[in-house]
Amino acid sequence: MSLASRVRFHRQAALLAVAFGAMYALGCSDSSGNSTSTAAADASTSTDAASNTVDDAGAPSVDAGAAVAPIQVSASDFDCILGWEKVRGFRLKRIGGGNVAESLAVANNANGGTYPPGTVLQLVPSEAMVKREPGFSAATKDWEFFSLDAQKAATTITARGAADVKNAFGGNCFNCHNQAEPKWDLICEQTHGCAALPISSSTIQSIQNSDPRCP
Repeated sequence: MSLASRVRFHRQAALLAVAFGAMYALGCSDSSGNSTSTAAADASTSTDAASNTVDDAGAPSVDAGAAVAPIQVSASDFDCILGWEKVRGFRLKRIGGGNVAESLAVANNANGGTYPPGTVLQLVPSEAMVKREPGFSAATKDWEFFSLDAQKAATTITARGAADVKNAFGGNCFNCHNQAEPKWDLICEQTHGCAALPISSSTIQSIQNSDPRCP
């Protein structure tokens, strides 16, 4: 590893420590203080079918009548975060052959909505959430959470699911996202009902800019 690469790696590690430390300090847990909620522990998988539509409030939603193939997720899907669509503070892409414009329509809808299968979201390189096919997990609204080891050469999935996916300091990812108001489909932003992060948007941007997977 070159000197520049080592500097970049250690800078990212320091920034992630600050960010995740702040997230854990705010209690990425349920209201009782437990690091894993009953919903996370009981999240199960199954398959069903759906497609996007629009509900009466104007928010994109899912039509359970159209078939959706199971979403296959591999480590190679988690590439340079800076190449993804940027929506306010987070990054977004879509896998499985779907049109990313449909995911962006939900992300930018003032009424919220249900993200289409194959939507992938990341705030920082070491964590991700993927919208799986309808019926995958009712407890997590079909989201699957991922802990990642993002390195220059490749990304490794270190944990996936719900109950077993935690940040670097032990906070459960699903418990944090489960605080979001229902219309936001488990997506946390400043006004979505989740505990606020005491770190600035510029710090999050710095973490994204330090993604070792990016050239």
